[in-house]
Amino acid sequence: MTTTNMNAILGANASVSGSGKSSDASWFEAMAEAWGKALDKQAARIEEMSNAIGDGASSPADITKLTAESLTMSFMSNSSHTALTSAGSALETMARKQ
Repeated sequence: MTTTNMNAILGANASVSGSGKSSDASWFEAMAEAWGKALDKQAARIEEMSNAIGDGASSPADITKLTAESLTMSFMSNSSHTALTSAGSALETMARKQ
């Protein structure tokens, strides 16, 4: 498979604006970046809640909220892995048929 064919499959040259800047990237890269940003945001939330608990806010309700946020992070991480793996596998299949 040539690079040109792979770029056509990935949809290269699609403009992606993540942080206000425009760059040439494929939809697959944009999806991976979006998952990364969502996971970073969730990790920051967990870190913030964890720091609050470390600073003395250790009521059962606070600990339960932190546990829920941690489980949300786990769900998001598994979902991102599944989404990226599935899309990558589909792209690989399409590339073989070119």
